[in-house]
Formats: sequence, structure tokens, C-alpha cells
Amino acid sequence: MELNLIQKIAIFAIPVIFAITLHEAAHGYAAKRFGDKTAFVLGRISLNPLRHIDPFGTVILPLLILVLSKLTGGAGILFGWAKPVPVDYSQLKNPKRDMLWVAAAGPGANFFMALIWILMIRIGGMLPDQFFATPLTLMGAVGVMINTVLMVLNLFPLPPLDGGRILVSLLPNRMAWHVARLEPYGFMILLVLLFTGVLGAVMWPFIGLVLGLLAAVSGVDPSTLMQLINVVLS
Repeated sequence: MELNLIQKIAIFAIPVIFAITLHEAAHGYAAKRFGDKTAFVLGRISLNPLRHIDPFGTVILPLLILVLSKLTGGAGILFGWAKPVPVDYSQLKNPKRDMLWVAAAGPGANFFMALIWILMIRIGGMLPDQFFATPLTLMGAVGVMINTVLMVLNLFPLPPLDGGRILVSLLPNRMAWHVARLEPYGFMILLVLLFTGVLGAVMWPFIGLVLGLLAAVSGVDPSTLMQLINVVLS
């Protein structure tokens, strides 16, 4: 099965938008839970994607990647971002400790969404009508893949990624301070790791591990899951 551009956009739209925006909403909810109401006051603790969408990072860039990958015949690494949820760490009850939970909330939300989407694949496989089953299973594959990639990427231990903030929270103060100083250069370091292939070499084994775990928990056959992912990425 080969999807045309319109079909790809249709099955990617909802999983991508929710994967990116609910990740940010989870950060805001966790921050409020631990004492910082900044995101709450600004209306950013919401399941409404419109409150989190960044026009370029959430819509235009992923769409451009999809179009270019289709025109060039490549797989294209789909990525994007939402408007970052503002967090005032000084307002947290215990800033260094609570930073861990605020940071972990985003990847945690992605893991939860990946579970929901793989259940959609399971449901789609039980539907007799392929008119509904095929789009549901393909959309589920997109949801599983994008949420797994975002979760693993954000857990990479480099500030300002969530994994970097978790590392700062866990390290002794002196070591944490040295790691935190990398934050202004974090995005540049990430790009270097990406283009040298180091980031992919580190991430893909963990992505495979998470996909295997999701398949085991949901009862979806791992080979079926990979076939669906290959269809939506091709």
C-alpha cells in the first residue's frame, strides 16, 4: 500500500498535533501541581491544541517535511514543536526536586498517547469494515511512532531537553550546575549529534525497545506494527 500526499496529511494531522501540544500541556499541569501557576494563569493547561500550536513548528514545518519527503521519495524525519509552556522554577515548592516531575510530565504524556494509539490499531484490526479499519490502523501507527520518537528524544540527557532537566534535578548541586550551563548551547549540540548520526545511533535502540513494550502490552503483533509504520513512513 502506498499513500498519496493528501492521504498522508490526513492520517498524520491529528496524531502529530496532539503529540506535540499535549506534551506541553502536561508540563503546565505538573508545574501547577508543584506550585507554579504561570501556565495556568495564561490558559496553557488545556487539552485544546489551539492554545499550544506554534504556526510554524506545529503546522508548517511538519507539513513541509511531509510534502518534500513525498516529492523526493525519501522517508523524512518528521519533527516539530509547540509553543513552550512557561515554567517559573523558582515558584515550585522544591525547585530542584520538582523540576524532575515537571520535565518528566511531557515524555510521560507521549508514552500515554502512544498506548492510546496502539489500542486504536488493536481496535482497527477487529473491525470488519476496511473503510474504517484501514485509516484507523494507519493513524494509530503514526500516533505510536511520533509519540515514541518524541518521548525518547526528549529524554536525551541534554538541556534544554526534558532529559537534561531531569539529569540536573538528580545530580548533586555542583555537577548539576555544570550540566545546566550547557543549556544555551543545547540545540546546537543536538544538531551536531543529529547530522553526525550519533543521535540516531543512540535513539533507535530505545525506540525499538519502547515499540516492543507497547506491542507486548497491547497484544498487537510486533511485525504488524512495524509493517504499518513502514507504510506511513514510506
